[in-house]
Amino acid sequence: MTRRMWSVAAVAALVGSLTACTFGTPEPEASDAAVPAAALEVMNQPQYANGRWLISVRDIATGDVLIDLGADQMAEPASFTKSYSVGAAWLKWGPDHVITTPVKSTGDITGPTMNGDLVLVGMGDITLGGRTKPDGTVDFADLDHNDANPIPGATLTTEDPLAGLDELAAQVKASGIDTVTGTVIVDDRLFQGELADEPITPIVVNQNLIDVLITPGEPGEPATVEMTPAVAPWHIVSTVETVAAGEDFEVSNPESTGGGALAVGGTIAADSDPVLKVYALEDPATFARTAFIEALARAGVTVGGDPIAENPAASLPSKDAVAALPAVAEFDSLPLSQQATYIMKISYNRGAQAYVCLLSVEAGEDDCSAGLEEVGRLWADAGLDITGMSLVDGSGLNGNYITPENGVAAQTIMAERPDADEWRATMPILGVDGSLATVQPDSPAAGKVFAKTGTLVEGDLVNGRLRLNTKALGGVMEAESGRELAFVIIMNQGFSDDIEGVFTSNDDVGAVAAAIQQSF
Repeated sequence: MTRRMWSVAAVAALVGSLTACTFGTPEPEASDAAVPAAALEVMNQPQYANGRWLISVRDIATGDVLIDLGADQMAEPASFTKSYSVGAAWLKWGPDHVITTPVKSTGDITGPTMNGDLVLVGMGDITLGGRTKPDGTVDFADLDHNDANPIPGATLTTEDPLAGLDELAAQVKASGIDTVTGTVIVDDRLFQGELADEPITPIVVNQNLIDVLITPGEPGEPATVEMTPAVAPWHIVSTVETVAAGEDFEVSNPESTGGGALAVGGTIAADSDPVLKVYALEDPATFARTAFIEALARAGVTVGGDPIAENPAASLPSKDAVAALPAVAEFDSLPLSQQATYIMKISYNRGAQAYVCLLSVEAGEDDCSAGLEEVGRLWADAGLDITGMSLVDGSGLNGNYITPENGVAAQTIMAERPDADEWRATMPILGVDGSLATVQPDSPAAGKVFAKTGTLVEGDLVNGRLRLNTKALGGVMEAESGRELAFVIIMNQGFSDDIEGVFTSNDDVGAVAAAIQQSF
């Protein structure tokens, strides 16, 4: 594989990829002495000499604590946080819950003409048909496009990211409408929030990203660049050149230069695989509006207004008035079990935060920050001692804290539900898929550990290296003995010279989990 150059600053953005209970305060019957020797060998490597490992393992059936290594200490769990936010949505609605995205009509329909506007109402569907396989399950790449910029090797799935909009447009046409005298307006007022300076909105098309795929040509020739989805006025301005096979190369992240232009530059080696980069949309509503107008045109429906104008949100009626309008089309999301699978398998930050926002709406607030209180309430009602968790978001960025024993208690609650198997299926599987696809694939534990990963990396600018703020793994496993175990492993403050060390640490945490799986 051709080498690629990565700076400390570039990799520092990497993230994974967030009533008393008898579970929350166990009387430990085991200690660090119970940590398997094979796990200790991994944990005692030099790169972790200045850090700490915290581990909690419990037999789900008996409640016996098998390992308690600092399990009552608070630590940043990184993207394991998603098991709390998505888990809270699961507790609230269950795995079969769907979200319906409607298109409303503001005017009368006379023959084939609708005299008014079409309102596309964002309801928080994070895939909107763009990841649905023919069998009705969600598709994902083990290294998904959401992480394409900081992590090399991300790929695209084959589904059409505009499929949901095309279905809505076809329904509008099937309703008898050929012409809309007004225009399309996107109503994105359901909730307002942001994560890492990016908007979290209830309207999501292609995860609110534009994908830019760069394919090398012959040495000395320009690379081929393809944009997905193709929505006006967006277009790529590329200066990426192909260099000789085997040479180091680096492709820049797309940057907006105005007028819908996205600039990418740099070099790519002739023998390289295609390189995926993404641009995060700053105005998802306007992008969705144009994409839907274009979908209507493909369906044979003519719409008035400038198709690439900014979304005219000021023209919307009140939220209550929009809710009362008749729907001319509706699109049902994948069930929560599949939406959760997408979030958990690939560690989709904005998707996890969207469910915090939806819980906020359920509590009567449109400010997403109110959703975390609802997360806590739902877990407390389920029997979790929520003093063992302190969250600032639903995705797992810096500032979230849990105790490992609290994470184990939460996973135990989920494992004792009637839908436990469906919840377990949302998790990455060791050596099989998602963020664990390449972790311990040849271990006898492969396929038997179902767990959410977590990664927080920052640059150590003094020493020119990377600081592994957190590497975490938590979920359930089928132990070699046949026992079902809940576990959480958190490593804080390791160090790595380069990006390869970050990937190695991911495998190291997996190796610790594999050693535990084999030892009990």
